[in-house]
Amino acid sequence: MKKNNSITIYDLAKELNVSPSTVSRALNDHYSIGKKTIKTIKKLAKERGYSINSVAASLRKQQTNNIGVLVSWIKRPFQSSLISGMEEAARESGYNVLISQSHDKYDHEIENTNAFYDSRICGLVVSLAMETTDYKHLERFIDNGTPVVFVDRIPGNLDGYKVVINNFESAMKATLHLVEQGCRRIAYFGGTENQVIYAERKRGYIEALKISGLPIDESIILHGDNLSADEGVKWTAYLLGLDNPPDGIFSTNDTAAVSAIQYAKSVGKRIPEDLAIIGFNNDPLCLIIDPPLSTVHHPAFDMGKLAVEQIIRIMEAEETIPVQTIMLETEVIVRASSLKKKP
Repeated sequence: MKKNNSITIYDLAKELNVSPSTVSRALNDHYSIGKKTIKTIKKLAKERGYSINSVAASLRKQQTNNIGVLVSWIKRPFQSSLISGMEEAARESGYNVLISQSHDKYDHEIENTNAFYDSRICGLVVSLAMETTDYKHLERFIDNGTPVVFVDRIPGNLDGYKVVINNFESAMKATLHLVEQGCRRIAYFGGTENQVIYAERKRGYIEALKISGLPIDESIILHGDNLSADEGVKWTAYLLGLDNPPDGIFSTNDTAAVSAIQYAKSVGKRIPEDLAIIGFNNDPLCLIIDPPLSTVHHPAFDMGKLAVEQIIRIMEAEETIPVQTIMLETEVIVRASSLKKKP
């Protein structure tokens, strides 16, 4: 064995037959390493005379009781409900939440996470920006021992704690509802397929068409930057201008679906007789629009509450909590916008 002043984490890892990253994380009390393993590694490090940079270590441990929350748009009802659930869970356990929004921009997300990192938050809840496909800015929190929980919009190739719904099944049920109402040419409004939730919702939509024996027409499968009201208007104008316009629309959020109703009515289309429409999220505006919008109930409040509870559970656990995905149930809410077959 080397002299004490030249011992490295690689030496300790080799002696214990574990990875260097395991040693590094154990020495920094990383939540992913069990208490017993941490004790064993620290004991050997002491015996071999290895010591980490105490100044750097103490700075890393100077965390607050603030949980960072990063969402795309605070003004959207789904995100507001998500945040409300987070705030309730945090308050019940004596924590605070710091809220930031990315406006669906990758650069904004990086800037916001930099601010959170510098403020030494004790945990981070993230719903990814529409543009985000690289996660290095989030991996450093995990490497530094800060618990991270992804909610709703989750990374496709980064293992971590997640709170989600079954987007595939929810989209399939929503599309099948339109089929059951007699729709035979159903358009799709979705976000970028770089995001798991929209890829899964599109997959559910296509599966419903296959089950029903309906053709898949790529010309009426539309993807947007942020599923805004403007995009909903633009897409609906395009669809109604086709020689063979659709008789149904499945929109993967309510914002675009509501604007589709408004535009269709403005050009003389009857909802749902000429065009049946269903959205996703069950935002309050579903009940304000005429006719009321059918939608998929998305348990935003519960998702937010569970995400923060998971953060707290990870931080306060005596033993390692395995990485897991919590999946909540959804429900198709049928209203007049899609109800062609009157009960």
